[in-house]
Amino acid sequence: MAPAITLAADKLSAANTGFMLICSALVLIMTPGLAFFYGGMVRVKSTLNMLMMSFISMGIVTILWVLYGFSLAFGTDKGSLIGWTSGWVGLSDIGLTELWDGYTIPVFVFMVFQLMFAIITPALISGALADRVKFTAWSLFITLWATVVYFPVAHWVWGAGGWAFELGVIDFAGGTAVHINAGAAALGVILVIGRRVGFKKDPMRPHSLPLVMLGSGLLWFGWFGFNAGSWLGNDDGVGALMFVNTQIATAAAMLAWLLYEKIRHGAFTTLGAASGAVAGLVAITPSGGAVSPLGAIAVGAIAGVLCAMAVGLKYRFNYDDSLDVVGVHLVGGVIGSLLIGFFASGKGQSTVEGLFYGGGLTQFWKQCAGVFAVLGYSLVVSAILAFVIDKTLGMRVTEDEEIAGIDQAEHAETAYDFSGAGGGAARTAVPAPADTDAKKVDA
Repeated sequence: MAPAITLAADKLSAANTGFMLICSALVLIMTPGLAFFYGGMVRVKSTLNMLMMSFISMGIVTILWVLYGFSLAFGTDKGSLIGWTSGWVGLSDIGLTELWDGYTIPVFVFMVFQLMFAIITPALISGALADRVKFTAWSLFITLWATVVYFPVAHWVWGAGGWAFELGVIDFAGGTAVHINAGAAALGVILVIGRRVGFKKDPMRPHSLPLVMLGSGLLWFGWFGFNAGSWLGNDDGVGALMFVNTQIATAAAMLAWLLYEKIRHGAFTTLGAASGAVAGLVAITPSGGAVSPLGAIAVGAIAGVLCAMAVGLKYRFNYDDSLDVVGVHLVGGVIGSLLIGFFASGKGQSTVEGLFYGGGLTQFWKQCAGVFAVLGYSLVVSAILAFVIDKTLGMRVTEDEEIAGIDQAEHAETAYDFSGAGGGAARTAVPAPADTDAKKVDA
């Protein structure tokens, strides 16, 4: 999906097609994994809303992608900014065995693989907005944001003719198009809608760390499809390199985060382990096809420490990034994208070499162009969308609803029902047998 060496392809490969369908399913499972990851990090009263903010993306974005999103993102280039192929509207003019240009997989397979990326990207934003956003407003925001931010940015980065693609910006699987895009959007929205009631005053600890660990495990598992599948085949070993580097960088980032946490705060926490793993996954996403396994260790370790440091910035600058989307996804995406300019080995997806391999800073400056263009565009446009929705429909629930719990206010449900806990017949005391003392025993 980045500027790379493409394979000669003139017929459908059953092996690559099957591989890509499996990868598509792996990417889809990341969205429920994200829902669990975020759902465990919020307070009990917001659990269901957090789950629903991810799940609704699977519904809305799927329909948008079929109707016009795929055409906008990957259709014939129009001015290096957007794509459009009228025959792809509603997927109405795509043959069953029509191949994606330059590859051995059908267009339908590429379409559905990219759909899974489009689904999870707006869902990532939701973690920054926990506890306080109306579900209808969130649903409208997803619709508008996918249309005017994600689809165009995907074309810039991955679409043939997109300006970043043509410039040579490397983004193997979504450092700019997914993580920087979502992280910048999250920052833009929270600057508009403001902080939660009780921010920096009330305890807002995760209600279920086991749920967080389950979610992070599903993300880690699904991320192999997210990353390795982005080579769109398995013929030359590049996808295998990406698979290996994904595991290596994630492990390095988790260990680095935990070490930083122990030195800084005196403990190794489960939340730190989960967050460190996600930071490593984010950072290796753009870079894993370009760096060596040793480079993947460096990318992961650097991301683990810097992301751990970045999550505390919200308290210093007083913005309420509820679940650290900015600190992990925005910062991790920037780190992973920029480090390509230093660690690209020239032996992976392309012959591009970074500074540490004798290539100078040429690729670094290209990476900067992609990173800061996507960051700025997403930040500004997302803030505008949030402002318009807030002034019309209203973005936030009322203060009373937020305090009482957004689950009840927006979904009329609670995540846990304890009304039947300890149920069963009442226990009564009966007299002891006559030949014992007068002590009572439970029946």
